[in-house]
Amino acid sequence: MSATVPSLQRKTAAAAAILMVIAFLGGVLLGAAQTKKVDADVGAVVAAHLNALLGSLWIGVLAFTLPMLRYGDVGKKRLVLATVLPAYANWLVTTVKAFFHVAGVEPTGDSANDIVFGTLTALVVIPSFVAAIAWAYGLLGPRDGD
Repeated sequence: MSATVPSLQRKTAAAAAILMVIAFLGGVLLGAAQTKKVDADVGAVVAAHLNALLGSLWIGVLAFTLPMLRYGDVGKKRLVLATVLPAYANWLVTTVKAFFHVAGVEPTGDSANDIVFGTLTALVVIPSFVAAIAWAYGLLGPRDGD
């Protein structure tokens, strides 16, 4: 195992822990939305809260599996970025869209909705698919030296 893997694991685990804290803070926002203290779509705030929780878990499991991957140090760093950035973007874009009261799951002609849809597609959906495929591929087959 490369000497840089434990350091990358620690940084990746920290990214997971920070997103978990953000998820818990999202629970506070959820309470405020449910009690109408803030004007935000409750369903979208729930989604953002869950996106942060699930993203945190994905990042944490990725950190655990880093030594198991067939990739070298550069490939592992790229995979971490390709996973962490969409996970955080998913939380952030979903939180922001809650205040615009738009779904953002398809283009509708409403500019706010369409911007959210494009942003989610570009920063979350496509990168998440790529990262998941790269992660699965990295876990299949032998590592260098195996």
